[in-house]
Amino acid sequence: MSQFPTFNDFAKEIRRIISVADERNLTLRIMGGAAIRMHCPKHEDMYERLKRVPKHDMDFVTYSKFRPLTKKLFTDLGYEPYISLMMTGQAGRLRQIFNDKEGNRAIDVFLDKLKMCHEIEFQNRLELDTPTVPLAELLLQKLQICETNEKDIQDSIILLREHEIGDTDKDEINGKYIASILANEWGFYYTVTQNLTKVAEFTREYGSLTAEDKDVVTKRIEKLRQIIEQTPKALAWKMRAKVGPSVKWYNVVEEVQRT
Repeated sequence: MSQFPTFNDFAKEIRRIISVADERNLTLRIMGGAAIRMHCPKHEDMYERLKRVPKHDMDFVTYSKFRPLTKKLFTDLGYEPYISLMMTGQAGRLRQIFNDKEGNRAIDVFLDKLKMCHEIEFQNRLELDTPTVPLAELLLQKLQICETNEKDIQDSIILLREHEIGDTDKDEINGKYIASILANEWGFYYTVTQNLTKVAEFTREYGSLTAEDKDVVTKRIEKLRQIIEQTPKALAWKMRAKVGPSVKWYNVVEEVQRT
């Protein structure tokens, strides 16, 4: 399995992995760009219109209690654990990496949390959707990136075009949950709100988007921003807000160097 000819083939492999995990009572979910595409079938055409070329990465998340079962799952399915000195330290505590036997494709499995520019916790959240993580986390994963790029903005646009902002995790983006997280950490709030502004700007500028696309996405961004702003903030949030971005407000992401 050195390559996936189409996204459908790629998605089929993701579903195969999660199906076997389910059979073994192992809670495993896909996240990232692949998860967004799988969760947005009504607006599949936007990938071509936005010229969003998907990277066929597989980023999964599970609970740390499943670490041994996860290793056995992927080795049984034909993948090999990636071992490096870096993975024996902090990076390895929160993450597992597997390669196909040709060494052409890597799978990342995050344990309990995604710790990048900001930290997204998944405890008691993975059971709320399948085969992906909940929509709130899918959007937060894109909006937590400090140096966001166009593909992450495009993914956010597509996700917001497909799904309404609501207060549950049932096929809508749980704005109430997102706001509750951001109300406790000013740095996370700052990055997300800055990126929402960027997503709105790109939405207006894309000539390939219809007037309806632009209207729906911008209104949903505004609705989410209102929910975020109206949610009462923690004392620690208010204290950190006084300092502002003059002091670094995000984590420096340590990249895993794969051979």
